[in-house]
Amino acid sequence: MAEAAMSRIYMKIPVERTGVLIGESGGTKSEVEKGTGTKITVDGKSGEVVIETEAGKGDPSGILKARDIITAIGRGFSPQRAFRLFTDGQMIEVVDLKEALGDSRNQLLRVKGRIIGENGKTRRIIEKLTGTAVSVYGHTVSVIGEYDEILVAKEAIAMLVKGAMHGAVYKYLNSAHLELKKKRLSLWEKKPELKEGLRKGEGESVQATEGERGEGEY
Repeated sequence: MAEAAMSRIYMKIPVERTGVLIGESGGTKSEVEKGTGTKITVDGKSGEVVIETEAGKGDPSGILKARDIITAIGRGFSPQRAFRLFTDGQMIEVVDLKEALGDSRNQLLRVKGRIIGENGKTRRIIEKLTGTAVSVYGHTVSVIGEYDEILVAKEAIAMLVKGAMHGAVYKYLNSAHLELKKKRLSLWEKKPELKEGLRKGEGESVQATEGERGEGEY
């Protein structure tokens, strides 16, 4: 009997994040597998990850969703925050700070500090006003959210990288926050049958986990 065709994705995450991906007694990896219909193999020594799914079975987008969740965990998000990506419409974007700053360690540390802010203040403001989750890890800044939310968060991050004053960035975020709210109100007016359900989620925000390894790392 011929072996069933399989789809595979090969990827690599930092070795120090493999334990987080696996989770206690394999719980996190198992949850990702169950939620995406995939089989995940993690090499704790090399950081290599293989995601597999049997062709023709389950949701074909599951393997891509698993890839995004693993990417998020590898980029410093806790599993709980990475699991936002189970929700349709949520995506992740990873910004490599080296593309703007080069290999200067001092520059990298300075800019990461500006994005995180004192005691994580700036990162929390970006998250609150955009509805995103943000992780600063290694030489990357990663953002989870809806497409429009990510665009706003990335613009705020770009402003900070270029040296803009924090006050100017907060002013931009407040203005963009109002625009995002207007767009959502417009969508509710066009789809009244969804209005009640959407209202129940209004005002919810994902809070940064203080002390979470990776997300506030310098």
